[in-house]
Amino acid sequence: MARLAAFDMDGTLLLPNHQLGGETLASLQALHLRDVQLAFATGRHLLEMQILQQKITLPAWLITGNGTRVHDRQGNLLFASDLPPSVAEEVIHTHWDTTASMHVFNDQGWFTDKAVPALLAAHQMSGFHYQLRDLKSIPAHDVTKICFIDEHTRLCKLKTQLEAALGAQTNICFSAWDCLEVLPLNCNKGSALTLLCQHLSLTLADCMAFGDAMNDREMLAQVGKGFVMGNAMSQLKAALPHLPIIGHCETQAVSHYLNHWLSTPDLAYSPEC
Repeated sequence: MARLAAFDMDGTLLLPNHQLGGETLASLQALHLRDVQLAFATGRHLLEMQILQQKITLPAWLITGNGTRVHDRQGNLLFASDLPPSVAEEVIHTHWDTTASMHVFNDQGWFTDKAVPALLAAHQMSGFHYQLRDLKSIPAHDVTKICFIDEHTRLCKLKTQLEAALGAQTNICFSAWDCLEVLPLNCNKGSALTLLCQHLSLTLADCMAFGDAMNDREMLAQVGKGFVMGNAMSQLKAALPHLPIIGHCETQAVSHYLNHWLSTPDLAYSPEC
């Protein structure tokens, strides 16, 4: 019996329009009533997740910024990890051969130097948005993570540049097809969930988790029950071929699985068509 359920948000718990479906909300409520603790594990900012948590109206642990922050159900900080200042400065001040937009995150918010209104569609439920700022003016010691947004093949080329320049100083991964993240070394949703389990006197075997992108890989690989979305990145499916693939976020597949698990846990699960 799982004692904690961890959920990625975009592409997993949320619909393609980045809203929370009614069936999904009902399943989360059913988990809560069965004393299964909830954790939202996302690349989104803490400030945004606090708004969404109020809309969901369920107590949940928050793993935000792809594992750079962990907060308890009352909003108290349990764990924090930032990019080393030397790395943040190099990434921000280097002229990379790319068309990607750069986005810098710290505890005060989300910053970029060029308006990209299309990005705000994913944040309509919360109203959270970027702040325009000269990124080079942001203190290097005050950077949690940096991400680049562009078409996937161009980001793959940028990833090669970043890895060549930064070596083994960071964790560089795709959180979506069009989003490449530069994170602190050894910082990911899996390491954050490990720390949360230690805080709760649980083991990772006590957890189930759901995800769709490469920033979910460590978390899904380490828990007792990991589930890959049908709409997941092909790289994630290839990296974790032993894990079951459930349906698409468009059909609220997480809810479909949870309803099965809550009602008939001893029967084999058949993914929705």
